[in-house]
Parts: sequence; C-alpha cells; structure tokens
Amino acid sequence: MIKFDLKCRRDHVFEAWFRDSAAYEEQAEAHRIVCPECGARKVEKAVMAPRVAKGAAKAAEMRKALQALRAKVEADCDYVGPQFAEEARKIHYGEAEARGIYGETSAEEAEALAEEGVPFAQIPWLPKESA
Repeated sequence: MIKFDLKCRRDHVFEAWFRDSAAYEEQAEAHRIVCPECGARKVEKAVMAPRVAKGAAKAAEMRKALQALRAKVEADCDYVGPQFAEEARKIHYGEAEARGIYGETSAEEAEALAEEGVPFAQIPWLPKESA
C-alpha cells in the first residue's frame, strides 16, 4: 500500500491510499478518484514530504487508520451489500434518498459508475476479524 497527497483542480489537497503507483495511475486516468471536498474527478499528485518509518510501525499505523475508517463508515452509512451500484445510481439520479452507503461491487460495475459520473470511492476494507 502507498499513500499519496493529491490535489484537485481547485487546489484542495487530500490523502488517498493505493495498492501501488500503477493502481493510482489507473484510477486517476479513469477519473475514479474524487476530491472529498468538491467532488472533482481530475486530480494529480501534490508535492509531499517523504516520511521515513519502520515497516512494522507503518503497518500498525495503516491498520489503525483502516480500522477507524471502517468504524466510521459502518456507523454513519447504510450497508446495501451487492446492490451497491444499483443503489448508488438511484441516489445519483434522485430515485432514492440521498445518504451515505457502502457495499460491494465488481470492477466492471465500478467502471460503469465512474463512466456515468456517479460519485463513489473505493477503499481498502480489512476483514472484520482482522479489523
């Protein structure tokens, strides 16, 4: 996993985690990365200072951040399971109540959502027993 500081065209700076540099490039090129402040899909890497950390400490820090993220999502959003893409479209097109949702979707469904301009984010999800 790698963390990048990203910047949208409105100069909002935010962090995002990726499997590797190639995953960032693929998602940025497909406009799948969304600025959490304004929703812009055109982002680029921002200048960032390198962080030097021990491998185990870095892994523990990442695990703690992912645990906190999962707890926040589960507390504040509705779980829609494998109907994520369908429900995200309904919300986007005003056919369902606007709210935070989470669930599962295939890579093909995620690509279709991005092409339609439906805002969503993909996050690394630790299995519950590991979270």
